[in-house]
Amino acid sequence: MSQKQPQRDQEEQQQQGQDVKPVRYGDVFPVAGELASKPIAPRDAAMMQTAENAVFGQTQKGGPAATMQSAATVNERAGVVSHAAASDLAAQQGVTVTETSVPGAVVITESIGGQVVGQTIQSRPLVQGEQGSLIQGWNSATVKVTIGEALEAVALTAGDKPVEQSDASAIQAAEVRATGNNVVVPGGVASAAQAAASMNAQTIRDEEKVKLGDVLTNATMKLPADKEATRHDAEGVVSAELRNNPNVATRPGGVAASVAAAARLNEGNNP
Repeated sequence: MSQKQPQRDQEEQQQQGQDVKPVRYGDVFPVAGELASKPIAPRDAAMMQTAENAVFGQTQKGGPAATMQSAATVNERAGVVSHAAASDLAAQQGVTVTETSVPGAVVITESIGGQVVGQTIQSRPLVQGEQGSLIQGWNSATVKVTIGEALEAVALTAGDKPVEQSDASAIQAAEVRATGNNVVVPGGVASAAQAAASMNAQTIRDEEKVKLGDVLTNATMKLPADKEATRHDAEGVVSAELRNNPNVATRPGGVAASVAAAARLNEGNNP
């Protein structure tokens, strides 16, 4: 009996180990494809921490690196990944944190394997020659980001993503709030986005689909009117994107996320 008991204990532990499910990227980030099924590994988290430290000067509280570190720790303790493990996509395609300048702000985008997992917008003073809006003139240095500028930021940070119905709905909601008109503007960004989403739904190859950058580049020029993004605007755009996404999630770095980030930035800049 004394020899059989340890064997039974070992078998039970092995059975329990088989039932342990790793924390995958799709569990904590709204990503798709192969990346969504990959367990978050310690080396992935370490790479993202290094990238964040290089750009921000520190790991961001509640950011992608912190989220990945927590998930990787859980996976390592459960024995589903080793301490030296790294996912194939992170190792081959990279973990990146990039900065994109838009009028009055810098958009910082964090990606894994080519998919966006986080985005931050930081204000910066406008310089002469840049387009943008100020509340009290140049001396105030208080930047207000418009809805059109938020859409242009999407073209820069997620411009290579095919337009989906959730994107088109969010863009239409953004246009309505920017113009104050419930009628879709002929030839505007909303009508172009809807046409792109309809076309893409019938197109198999991603490289042949219409991309967000095709629709949203120079969005401010395509809008007959524009306004500063507010929390109310952001709520409407987020709601539109959620309602039309089968996964009931917003796209990281997408339309809703960009308008919401602009609204938060504007609230922080209230005098």
